[in-house]
Amino acid sequence: MDHVPRLSSFYGIVIYRYFVDHNPLYFHAIYGEHQALVGTPDGGFIRGTLPRTANKLVQHWPEVHREELEANWRRAQIPDALEPIKPLD
Repeated sequence: MDHVPRLSSFYGIVIYRYFVDHNPLYFHAIYGEHQALVGTPDGGFIRGTLPRTANKLVQHWPEVHREELEANWRRAQIPDALEPIKPLD
């Protein structure tokens, strides 16, 4: 199984970024049994669903952490260790 770096977690939502992921820039969000693939920088869902509140939080998170997400995207292409990103407060 591929190494699955956990980038952040907040309010029961866990954000992952796989090393083998391809363009465009996106991340994986998991909340309970719900999973979604979320594109950045707009936070639009590529695949999957989350409950309404989790959905709003996950869409807001990349707006706040765009630079860190882009830096981790570049690291993952090498691949290199990804840096944790702060959760939403």
